[in-house]
Amino acid sequence: MNTPDPDHSVAAATEPTSADAGASASDWKDSLDQRLRQQLEFLMAIDALKGILRANRIVTGERKENSAEHSWHLAMFASVLAEHANEPVDVNRVVLMLLLHDIVEIDAGDEPLHGTKNPNRPAMEAAAAERLFGLLPNDQGSKMLALWHEFEAQESADSQFAHTLDRLQPIMLNQLTDGGTWADYEVSLSQVKKRTCHIEAGSSTLWQTAERIFGNAVERGYLSGK
Repeated sequence: MNTPDPDHSVAAATEPTSADAGASASDWKDSLDQRLRQQLEFLMAIDALKGILRANRIVTGERKENSAEHSWHLAMFASVLAEHANEPVDVNRVVLMLLLHDIVEIDAGDEPLHGTKNPNRPAMEAAAAERLFGLLPNDQGSKMLALWHEFEAQESADSQFAHTLDRLQPIMLNQLTDGGTWADYEVSLSQVKKRTCHIEAGSSTLWQTAERIFGNAVERGYLSGK
């Protein structure tokens, strides 16, 4: 007759059931300081931004980029291109603005620049901003909400430059993916210039760069010349 292994018996007797494991998993935050718990809950909530697909493709063309990738890329644009802003900007503020500007898409989804516009979009995004930044401790949430509103208003030098980059990056992706969303939505030169001309408010240099890209795109047939 086999003699039971005492160590194995103890392990089996003390191993939590699936119900116990579920309770344990949901209770680990209870012992945390409230401020830390709120911060971690916010950080886990915004992981959902990785699942929001945009219309633009990544440079290889193999798939569409997600909004988290877009935000990271814009933060790098700000860090590298800040010297080309029309006015001096606070790079740290611009970077944070760009990291958080699309967080509202977790609730509201993405609305492609060249796609159909939803008239209820501003209200949806405002409600999303209130909910998501409201997950944070009040001092941090209020700061990020104010920065989000500043980005939307496009009145400060920081927000204008942030918008410049938010429009420039998709232009570059479209040029490198054989027209990208321009081809998808059959966009003309006049349409794309009308929808991106506020790039100039943040950087005349980068607007000139965009115009060079548009000219090349027309030559290659990515944009119609009308």
